[in-house]
Amino acid sequence: MTGPALEVDGVRKAYGRRTAIADMTFDIRAGELFGFVGSNGAGKTTTMRIILGVLAPDAGEVRWRGRPVDFAARRQFGYMPEERGLYPRMKVGEHLRYLGELHGLSPAAARTAAGRWIERLELSRYAAEEVQNLSLGNQQRVQLAAALVHGPKALVLDEPFSGLDPVAVDVMHDVLVERAADGVPVMFSSHQLSLVERVCDRVGIVAGGRLTACGTVEELSADADRRLLVDAPEAGENWAAGLPGVEVVSREGSRTRLRLAKGADDQRVLHAALATGPVSAFVLEQPPLADLYRDLVTRTGAADNRTGGDEG
Repeated sequence: MTGPALEVDGVRKAYGRRTAIADMTFDIRAGELFGFVGSNGAGKTTTMRIILGVLAPDAGEVRWRGRPVDFAARRQFGYMPEERGLYPRMKVGEHLRYLGELHGLSPAAARTAAGRWIERLELSRYAAEEVQNLSLGNQQRVQLAAALVHGPKALVLDEPFSGLDPVAVDVMHDVLVERAADGVPVMFSSHQLSLVERVCDRVGIVAGGRLTACGTVEELSADADRRLLVDAPEAGENWAAGLPGVEVVSREGSRTRLRLAKGADDQRVLHAALATGPVSAFVLEQPPLADLYRDLVTRTGAADNRTGGDEG
């Protein structure tokens, strides 16, 4: 990965008295998979629509390769909206060829590109079917093909994994990794935080219309409570009870998972475990992204339950 390719700088958008996003600032690097996560109404979809020019910001700027994004730059983007953006009565192959030509491809190039993505996304048997006759999962694959058919230089995808079965998730994942490997910055939102954690190079967490944290999962976990896995075969069920700053998260057989607040002494935990007998494991674990997200939103008081719009 190199320097920033797509930059969102101080972007703000309000609808009357309701602020959808405020001072939204982040960048996405060439060849990076960037996860954009947050609750419904947090401002994810509004931000993506501003990047694509569907909405105009009230303040701030979006830049592509150091220059303000204009129509010519946006023609190089591939966009996949969360809601279906396809013509239901068009056949899959015709649809993709049409969209390729709409983005400036010649008829021959559009036909070639449509065929390539139909095959890559395992849609060959549906090429002559109307979009409306496909399952929701296969419509989602067609929607991804529509975002890719013109060979975009950047991808902005809103909930691309929604409604997909595990096989389709793997196909979608592989395609996005391939695009990133070719230097394409890929931004996508998802509520599937375990998937985001597995796939993304960096993650931006949005709450209350603001970007509350951004970085790798390792960076995001730096300020989180520590997690310990302790395997003490002879310990009783309540061996860790009463230790200051220590919370028992789960217990399975002899294995106990603990959460340690800041300042809690892990050596005191070790001594307590050793006092029960042998300790076969004492491991510091990285908390999953889902826990980091919950802790961050709770800590910042930024949980967002606003209504009045369809922004994600």
